[in-house]
Amino acid sequence: MTKLTFILGCTACGKGAVGRALAQRVGGQIISVDSMKVYRHMDIGTAKPSAEARAQVPHHCIDLVEPGEGFSVAQYVEHADRAVAAVTDAGDVPLAVGGTSLYIKALSEGLFEAPSSDPNVRAALKARAAQDGPAALHAELTQVDPEAAGRIHPNDQRRIVRALEVHATTGRPITELQRQWGGGPRRYACVFLGLRRDKADLHRRINARAKRMAELGLRDEVAALLAKPDGLSMQAAQAVGYAEMISHLQGRCTLDEALERIKINTRRLAKKQRTWHRRWRDVVWFDVPPDEPPDRTAERMRPQVGRGLAPPG
Repeated sequence: MTKLTFILGCTACGKGAVGRALAQRVGGQIISVDSMKVYRHMDIGTAKPSAEARAQVPHHCIDLVEPGEGFSVAQYVEHADRAVAAVTDAGDVPLAVGGTSLYIKALSEGLFEAPSSDPNVRAALKARAAQDGPAALHAELTQVDPEAAGRIHPNDQRRIVRALEVHATTGRPITELQRQWGGGPRRYACVFLGLRRDKADLHRRINARAKRMAELGLRDEVAALLAKPDGLSMQAAQAVGYAEMISHLQGRCTLDEALERIKINTRRLAKKQRTWHRRWRDVVWFDVPPDEPPDRTAERMRPQVGRGLAPPG
């Protein structure tokens, strides 16, 4: 079975830099596990690796689709599987680096097999959405599955309808069913390596990254995306950094307020990621001090990658 090493951790914890340093030590290539880096032209707000970084270490599953297009977990797994096969065929070590928990779970365990659709229930829910608006259905979802409601945007009618449909047909929240996902054979021989930082240090890094994105021109990047004929898909427009800047560009908040919201929402994202991480029992965690450079962290992680190590440089 193909060995696949995952490097996971909260947003802004330094996964990309450590992953590249580790790849250079083990003869590896990086498979991005990030639901927003799949979009072309969304560079600053997703903290994509620079052209220089990608020239040093090959990266896969980045810039796959236009920002106006939708992109599913199933599409991601298809692209990632091809990338893993290409990397291993080249004799290199695949390193799956990123923090999108659903992508990590799907790539390592397979896709969640939800109950079949019930056309009558779905039609009734769509009719109610057309009459009362998706927000009304989202309020109902909050009552039956508050966790799902918390992660689904009130305007995302497709996902709201699906979650309510599953509850109506099974009597159980879709969140509960998703928690039971997995537990069987892994799709790869998986090794999970996690980066963990002190909360105060992580918050400092989050704030610094938001400031850096603003200095690099996040506002102009989002304005250019909105000016495109196809604009941003609902999925892309909900990304942290983009949603807040869209609000600013539409006159709903000042630039300073948008940047502050980016910091707050990034911290909330990190909290959600920590919750997800607790579900994996076989992660080898590495506590990263504030002053430790990525090369040093990668050197500590290196023995866990296993066979395929490059000789010391």
